[in-house]
Amino acid sequence: MKRRNFIWQASAATTLVGIGGLSALSFKPDDRKHITILHTNDVHSHIEPFGPDAPRNANMCGVARRATLVEQIRQENPNTLLLDAGDIFQGTPYFNFYGGELEFKLMSKMKYDAATIGNHDFDNGIDGLYAQLPHADFSFISSNYDFSNTILDGHVSPKQTFVKDGVKIGIFGLGIELEGLVNSKLYKETKYLDPIEIAQEMTRRLKEDEQCDLIICLSHLGYEYNGSKISDLKLARTTENIDLIIGGHTHTFLEKPTIETNKVGKKVVVNQVGCYGLYLGRIDFYLDNKNNIEADGVKISV
Repeated sequence: MKRRNFIWQASAATTLVGIGGLSALSFKPDDRKHITILHTNDVHSHIEPFGPDAPRNANMCGVARRATLVEQIRQENPNTLLLDAGDIFQGTPYFNFYGGELEFKLMSKMKYDAATIGNHDFDNGIDGLYAQLPHADFSFISSNYDFSNTILDGHVSPKQTFVKDGVKIGIFGLGIELEGLVNSKLYKETKYLDPIEIAQEMTRRLKEDEQCDLIICLSHLGYEYNGSKISDLKLARTTENIDLIIGGHTHTFLEKPTIETNKVGKKVVVNQVGCYGLYLGRIDFYLDNKNNIEADGVKISV
């Protein structure tokens, strides 16, 4: 399939769906191919739910609930990808004690397909991140961190493709500039490359060389800033060929995905689901035999 038109359907975008309420999202049966993208960001080592007496988010989140919800959606649509936009580490004693081992093992049990790297994933240093990689049965994708002179060289991919029901999905990852945000002793010789330039190159390769039908960016740049700092919205506006940007870093709770227009007039879906695993993002893509793409998005409470 070649990509031509991108059609956003907003009818389901504002729906807040809780566990057990997925029947609220329904579509007429047809011959379109249906791809579901599930995503998290900035979970920050939150393994257990908030307690019943927590001043905010009482009884919400938790890995067990997320795993149940993910499995329910996979039963509904086997053509599902589960992705994370970074900052998996740091935030609870689980990380302080286990150093990321538990987070990676649990994500592996949930069968995450890929994740990008956030700034807090360097909190135990690049050596600490590397030491936990054997516990991760999923891919790490980062396109604008050059790890060639570090211990992570060869262990992080700039891009990756997945095929679901004959639909080829290309994924690349972008991280925020580490200088001034993370102690240089933690990320060592990692080089930061311009996200806009890298995005243009990665999407060109994914679209033209690898003939991807959908292109997704896992971003830890942040949703939006005042000034010239590169954000997900700026990335969407100044590039082409990206269909979906899954964001992180700014802990932005979007009631519905944002629809931006890229530099050639095409639509880009931008989504982020806050932090701590409170919500699971869901974007459903539909591809018809005329090469049109439709997308529906919801935020699911966990």
